[in-house]
Amino acid sequence: MPVDDEPRVLIGSDQAELDAWIGHPVPVNRTAVVRCVVAAVLFGASAPAASELAGEVDAFTLGGLLYVGAALAVLPVTLRRPPTLQSLRRGGGRLGVAVVVGGAIAPVLLAAGLARTPAATASLLLNLELVATVLLAAVVFHEHIGSRVALGTTLVVAGGAVLAWSAPPELRLGALLVIAACACWAVDNCVTAELDELAPHHITMAKGLVAGVANLAIGLIVTAAPSIGSVVAGLIVGALGYGLSITLWVAGARDLGAARAQLIFAIAPFVGAVVAWSVLGEAVTLAQGAALVLAAAGVVAVMGSAHLHEHHHDATEHDHEHVHDDGHHDHLHVERGVGRHRHRHRHGVLVHAHPHVPDLHHRHEHA
Repeated sequence: MPVDDEPRVLIGSDQAELDAWIGHPVPVNRTAVVRCVVAAVLFGASAPAASELAGEVDAFTLGGLLYVGAALAVLPVTLRRPPTLQSLRRGGGRLGVAVVVGGAIAPVLLAAGLARTPAATASLLLNLELVATVLLAAVVFHEHIGSRVALGTTLVVAGGAVLAWSAPPELRLGALLVIAACACWAVDNCVTAELDELAPHHITMAKGLVAGVANLAIGLIVTAAPSIGSVVAGLIVGALGYGLSITLWVAGARDLGAARAQLIFAIAPFVGAVVAWSVLGEAVTLAQGAALVLAAAGVVAVMGSAHLHEHHHDATEHDHEHVHDDGHHDHLHVERGVGRHRHRHRHGVLVHAHPHVPDLHHRHEHA
């Protein structure tokens, strides 16, 4: 396709076409939404399961087991489609941030918090990952947020505050550790949502091999080895709740943006709380119920938060899933791609207008 310096102006280039969009439903990438929902269910169910293990496995060992399990889950696909040296060089810096902050530090903080906090409370506190992700996405990565996302974020903050400060003093440290883990994963979310040089399973594999193995080694050095049963359970929880979940979320976030993908992912704490109440038999407290209602209202408030304006795309080259009828991918194939597919491709300069969210192609500045 052409990649010259002169921008091509396509749909929505005049006010009449812009006005025609108003009032029409915004197209939603259903595949991305489904991926984020499944990722949320897997991760949400993993929190109470990990909470059960936290009572007998120290934080470093448990954090390591979870991410080693994640690496095992994506090992087959990584062996079939390994990353290239070029992609590792181009995305190495951001991948390093994701591995250290999201793969090494965050799971240890969460494991330490789970050992001090009821599973349902910890699960609901995980909604603060949404808040931190939205703030970072807006302030540091310049994603469009808007009033609906801001309102939803405020409601989730209120729910987290109810949980953290209604607890007795001995539980507040656990709550703060979970909140710190959320902040680390927020950094991870924003970085990996833009990491289009590597496939989602490459990112998961790197976290498991580097961060998971390092934490596991530290845990085994400073404490006694856990039982075989705990090791197997930790690897299974990690494979499902971290390996598959991370891979699905990253793939979804590339099409939705970090903030909106995390809004869908915010159902994960609800899943965890329900598992803790129904499977683990934990009692439902008034604070937990109030926090759930506030957080649920926050998630509802931000749905349908896409926006419309004329925007500019710089020339770029990257690799991600795409279709050829979205107004961005009009490149040619030897055999034209059918349906969703992925390969490295190049975009020329483009100016147009259509409803959009901050996917890989819409990380532009806003007035």
